[in-house]
Formats: sequence, C-alpha cells, structure tokens
Amino acid sequence: MSTLVVCLDRGGDLATATEPPVVGYEAVESLVTEFGVEDPEDSRVNCLLEGLRVVQRLEDDGEEATVAVVSAGPDAVGLDRTVARQTDELLETYDPDSAIVVTDSAEDQRLVPIIESRVTVDAVDRVVVRQARDIESTYYLLKQFLADEELRETVLVPVGAALLALPILLVVLNSVTMTVGAIAAAVGLLLLYKGLGIDEYVANVPRQVHNALYSGQVSLVTYVVAAGLGLIGIFVGVLGVSATASDAEVILAMRFGFDSVPWLTAAALAASTGRLLDELIRHEGVRSAYLNLPFGVVAVGLVVRGVTGYFLERAAVFASVTISSFDLGPIVVEGFTLSPSARLAMFLLAGIFVSLVGVRFAAYVSGAGVEEELANEGQP
Repeated sequence: MSTLVVCLDRGGDLATATEPPVVGYEAVESLVTEFGVEDPEDSRVNCLLEGLRVVQRLEDDGEEATVAVVSAGPDAVGLDRTVARQTDELLETYDPDSAIVVTDSAEDQRLVPIIESRVTVDAVDRVVVRQARDIESTYYLLKQFLADEELRETVLVPVGAALLALPILLVVLNSVTMTVGAIAAAVGLLLLYKGLGIDEYVANVPRQVHNALYSGQVSLVTYVVAAGLGLIGIFVGVLGVSATASDAEVILAMRFGFDSVPWLTAAALAASTGRLLDELIRHEGVRSAYLNLPFGVVAVGLVVRGVTGYFLERAAVFASVTISSFDLGPIVVEGFTLSPSARLAMFLLAGIFVSLVGVRFAAYVSGAGVEEELANEGQP
C-alpha cells in the first residue's frame, strides 16, 4: 500500500529555488533547512517537519510513503488551479492508493477538497505551533465573525453607535451617569428588539397588511378600530390619574385601570369580533375558542372594573353607588347605598355569568356539550 503525504502551501513562499512540487524525503529535508534558516519563526517549517515525521511513522509500519510539497508558486495567477495541476502530476507519477494532507493554517486547509477530488484522503493533519494556538484560533474566529454580515450588523453597529453617542451625550447632558444610563438603556432595548424577534415581526407587518387589504379581511379594519379605542382608553386613564388627589402609586394605578378598562375592553372586543368574522368568512365552521373570545373579553373587563372600583371606594376616591327610590306600580323600592363589597360581588358575578354565557353559546354553535366545552377551555 502506497501513501502520498502532501504538505500544502497556498501562499507559494516555500517554492523558492526548486520548481514545485518538491518530492522526496531528502528534497523536503533540504527545503526545511533552506527555508528554516531564512525564516525560523515561520510555522510552515513545522508543517514540513510534520510531513517528514508522518513519512517516518508510515515506513516504520511497513508502508510505502512519499512526501511532497505542493505549492502554488510566488508568481502563480490561478493558485488553486496550480495546486490541482501539481496534484495531478504527483498522482500520475506515483499512483498512490491514498493520501495524508498536512497543513499549518486554515488558509491552506481550503485546498484539501482539491486533493480529495483526485485521491482518497485518509487524514488531514493540521500543525499548530503550541505557543501560538490560542492566538491563531482567536484570529480565525475574528475573521469568520467579520465575514458574517448578520453578526456585524447585530454587534458592531450597536457598539459603534454607542461609542459615537458617548461624546455627544456627554456634551449635551453634562453628566457621566446619565450618559452611561442612556446608552445602556438604548443598547438594552436593541438587544431585546433582536432577541425577542420583534424585528422579524415588524418586517412581516407590511406583507400581512398587504395580504389583508387584498384578501378583504374584516380584522384589518377592526384592528385599526381597536388601536383607536385603546389610545382613547390610555388617554382617559391618564386624565383620571391627573385628576386624582393622591400620591399613592397603588391608588393611581387603580384609577388608571378603572377609567381605561371600558375603552380597552371595547378595543379587545372589536379585535376579537373581527377575527371571529374572518374565521366565519374563510371557513364553513369556526373554532369554539374564537366564539368564546368576545365573551371572555367582556368578562375580564367586568372583573377588572369591579376590583379597581372596590379599591377606589375603600380609599374614598369617590363615593359609593347610591340607588334612588323608585315606584313600579305595586312595587316600591326604597333608596339604598351599595357597599364596596356588594358592588365588587355584583361585578364578579356579572363576569362569571358572561363567561358562562360565552361557553354555552360556543357549545350551542359548535354542537358540543357544555362539559366538553369547559374541558376544551382548559386546553391550550
């Protein structure tokens, strides 16, 4: 069995006085001496020595081995084609059964497929100088990193923008603490923007809107209505907070929820109704989850309204609800005042009632039983 041990040199620096390829143990040994005396720090000297060591080991095992240095040459125009031509010459002359490739860098290792396309390669032996292993690995990791466009945009652009913003914010804000805080917040928002996949969602929004417009989806209009109602709810909530004579954060949060929840509930109801109508238009049937969604939205809105109202009444932000006396013929109802607990109970019961009505309605439309519908509600 004959083996060809190929030492690769893509740069062509090894091909000095001798025309490549350099073949034979003595010729390669002479080349090691010549090149090593000229530049003893070059790692390619170790590559040649490793090729000689591999030949010795194969011959000790009783195999026939030939070592050769394949180099593109210093003035070669087509480096890879030159290496391919030299490989063909070696295979035609020595006709080996297999080959072992010895390299000293990732750059030379790119030539391995050329050898593999012509002869069976049993092993690829990469020589790394022990003192420079970490440096070389770091160099090629950085090289691969800089070659990846997506990684550059994700990492280098935010870092560069932060470094440019640093002196500008220092001049404008005149505060190191505020400057560092602002840059950290901006970088944190960007990382969340990329990490949570918000950029992909934003990129898909125009396509989704385009499809919705041309397919006649009702939900597109209802989503716009929902967005408008949601903005009104936030505005009304802010007005309620500004009109509340209290510094307690809990009370202010309850007031915001109390004033904004009717509008936010209407927004969610509009969005869910539009999705339900789309399902009805596109399909003959509709999933029970979409049927029950509007009722669930109203039920949650009633519960939140009741809970926030309870806290505000107990904090004396506004008075309890008073029912005036009224006369319905033979029935006379005297006026009374609802306590905060009674008012809360009414809203909770109303929310439960609306939720049960939704379950019953979904079961009626889909033809399933109430028990089955309740079981489906607990499934994702």
